[in-house]
Amino acid sequence: QVQLVESGGGLEQPGGSLRLSCVASGNIFSIDMGWYRQAPGKRREFIARITSAGNTLYDTSVKGRFTISRDNAKNTVYLQMNSLKPEDTAVYFCNTIPNQPTWGPGTQVTVSS
Repeated sequence: QVQLVESGGGLEQPGGSLRLSCVASGNIFSIDMGWYRQAPGKRREFIARITSAGNTLYDTSVKGRFTISRDNAKNTVYLQMNSLKPEDTAVYFCNTIPNQPTWGPGTQVTVSS
């Protein structure tokens, strides 16, 4: 397992942008990685995936607005979030795919005017 630490969240207005980072404690170059989020009172949900080869997949709720990317040299996965909406408010997590049982602390994203 690798330890994962997310960062980059904050308070943003609707229509704004944020970039999240997920730093792993070890090499992730051969591992598919994903971003997830959990809104208050809801279950954690999948939003984006990037394969070890760099192919991407998105949930329909974020497709066209969010972009997942990776920098294997830095053991880091990013989530560029544009055109933010209030319904994007959640704690955002990253994990390997398949998921390892230990999740990072997440980073809070709040979209509000």
